[in-house]
Amino acid sequence: MGHTPLLMAGSPGWTEPATAGHTAAGDAWGRGSGQTPSEFLENPSQSSRLTAPFRKHVRPKKQHEIRRLGELVKKLSDLTGCTQVVDVGSGQGHLSRFMSLGLGLMVKSIEGDQRLVERAQRLDQELLQALQKEEKRNPQVVQTGPRHRPHHVVRWVDSTALCEELLLPLENSPRSEARLLLTGLHACGDLSVALLRHFSCRPEVAALASVGCCYMKLSDPGGYPLSQWVAGLPGCELPYRLREGACHALEEYAERLQKAGPGLRTHCYRAALETVIRRARPELRRPGVQGIPRVHELKIEEYVQRGLQRVGLDPHLPLNLAALRAHQAQENRVVAFFSLALLLAPLVETLILLDRLLYLQEQGFHAELLPIFSPELSPRNLVLVATKRPLGETFSVLETEDS
Repeated sequence: MGHTPLLMAGSPGWTEPATAGHTAAGDAWGRGSGQTPSEFLENPSQSSRLTAPFRKHVRPKKQHEIRRLGELVKKLSDLTGCTQVVDVGSGQGHLSRFMSLGLGLMVKSIEGDQRLVERAQRLDQELLQALQKEEKRNPQVVQTGPRHRPHHVVRWVDSTALCEELLLPLENSPRSEARLLLTGLHACGDLSVALLRHFSCRPEVAALASVGCCYMKLSDPGGYPLSQWVAGLPGCELPYRLREGACHALEEYAERLQKAGPGLRTHCYRAALETVIRRARPELRRPGVQGIPRVHELKIEEYVQRGLQRVGLDPHLPLNLAALRAHQAQENRVVAFFSLALLLAPLVETLILLDRLLYLQEQGFHAELLPIFSPELSPRNLVLVATKRPLGETFSVLETEDS
């Protein structure tokens, strides 16, 4: 999101979002540095800010994300006196592991996919063993307190209903004394909305740190708009195509355009595949086509056949090769169209995130959007931070790098 807020300050009903002056990842909205984060200057695949055990099985992008968000959550937890962090949509548990075994936080990790939870538990055990071996090799490294591995729970969280499991304290601490911090690293679609609603309506939830993603999966209505102000704007609706476009990475695509490689052909091939799908199954809208490797080496008819198979259709359907060749001749125009559509992505993401910010501010909560990730590594780089008591200038401390 490398852009200025696009709702007009001073308009009727405008609530000024506190977002100015943040420079952690570029300009005020975290875009534009174009520089590799210092933690990857020595080795582009290994963060120098994480020890080897915490880097294992974790890609560079995720290393950067778990470190930056984990450190922010730790500071926010200390500032708000939270007793427990709840990581919602935790996947394989990389963030939960770093927060619990790396930063000493009490963490409940909630994920709806049983397979991911089982893998997370195996990785927890593997990390514990690696940390113990490291301490034996290096006696100077002393663990200052007991290690608490994340507490994993298999549970789907519904954005329209309260999840009691999410709110239950760990161990034997009285529920009346629990102070929870909810977080989600690229919580998909309505999951980010669920975090906001739990924060808003439950007194035991004292703080929130949410990084959203997959805006095209937001319920309509229900997931957007959330705030009264945005809901009152004429034409505030965001159709699927706009929300899907907001999930693409400008930085990565600009680099692809500069290289002008054959990989850009994917757009044209996918558009041609869509025409075939709609002719065969008109009711099949927006089918997800899993990545087809080495597209640039395929003939267009080969790509279409593989794509049909991936969406459950007969790959041997009769194809109009002349029509496919005509589509392929439009390759440059398709790339130009996609590029123009992508220019709207920052505007759409701005609207969605400001809507969430205003939703919290309308209820009297204190909220900011902070750019904490390098957008070159993590395009969805803004975290929505909220508390129920004012932190004032302390908000600015949350996005600063730890020494």
